[in-house]
Amino acid sequence: MTRLARLPALLGLCALLTSGATFAQARLATIPPTAYTTEQQQAADEFLAARKVPVFGPFEPLMYSPQVMTLARSMGDYLRYKPSIGTTLSELAILVTAREWTQDYEWYVHAPIALKNGIKPAVVDAIADGRRPLGMSEDEEIVYDFCIELHRNKRVSDASYARAEKRFGKPGVVDLTAINGYYTLLAMQLNMAQYGLPADGKRLERFPK
Repeated sequence: MTRLARLPALLGLCALLTSGATFAQARLATIPPTAYTTEQQQAADEFLAARKVPVFGPFEPLMYSPQVMTLARSMGDYLRYKPSIGTTLSELAILVTAREWTQDYEWYVHAPIALKNGIKPAVVDAIADGRRPLGMSEDEEIVYDFCIELHRNKRVSDASYARAEKRFGKPGVVDLTAINGYYTLLAMQLNMAQYGLPADGKRLERFPK
């Protein structure tokens, strides 16, 4: 490839750098829009139409498989914005997932959203520290215990399931499980790709200490 042929791709990468956007450094470099295949361009167009923003974050490494990216985006359209348990409790579940996978970018994006949606700073800080938060509401306790058991025990106890089903119904426990699974998928992709943090981002502490 000649220098002139490489120029659009280089310009695209420079634009990402100067705009402060994150991108995968070590493994799956973010594909600049100028280098999209026809299939990738279609996936990017559908993403923009659905989310009103260009492809970003975990969807950037997923663009190497645009069909997977589109399916993941479509699932996220519901789980992120319209879950039956509500978006405040879903953000709590997302934080638990990000912490359990030590996913820095996922935490960077969703911790401020959780705070804005009404999750107490002390609860967010405790999850970041790997501690069970004190002072949670009853709903938050139900969601926290359900999520922690899913991640750490790979199943949910009868007691935790019964509390969740009584409070949120069967659709709610399905959605809550799906939120954990969906953000685990994104966390796995981001960790695999070694996706970077913005300059103002802070890495989660690595466990065990």
